[in-house]
Amino acid sequence: MGKSTIVVLKVVIVVALIGSVAVQALIVPLLWIDLAAEELWGRIAFVSIVVLGVGTLQVFGICVWMLLTKVRRGSIFSTSSFRYIDVIIGAILAAAALAWILAAILAPGSAAPGLVALIGGAGVVLGGIALLVVVMKALLRQAIERDTEAQSLRSELDNEVI
Repeated sequence: MGKSTIVVLKVVIVVALIGSVAVQALIVPLLWIDLAAEELWGRIAFVSIVVLGVGTLQVFGICVWMLLTKVRRGSIFSTSSFRYIDVIIGAILAAAALAWILAAILAPGSAAPGLVALIGGAGVVLGGIALLVVVMKALLRQAIERDTEAQSLRSELDNEVI
């Protein structure tokens, strides 16, 4: 991965994180006011889901930032990369669960059934993305094993030549 790609990705992450903080600081209070006519439990649940959903995106962004830093340093093929990947998987699964909870809350109300189905479908897509990241984690594990094997063979060859 080139340096320019990493820089562009980090700029995108910074913009997304600033935007997410703006959503939490500005939009969420306005959302709370807009939902004044709803029941208190509904307001609390909906606003909490929004805040937690944005939080999952923030966690995702920070972990991707850390992985990009490891790529830049050339240390991505290490077992320490797995902890960031595990957190990413957890954040995506949490976002999927939040989408399903939101769909379940909206289903008995006056929300259009298509909207509820879209939100539930988004939860399914998020679950699929989490599975895709699990597959990518397995590929990284294999790459680490091959890298270790290649380094071992290289050191054996160096010893034989000398």
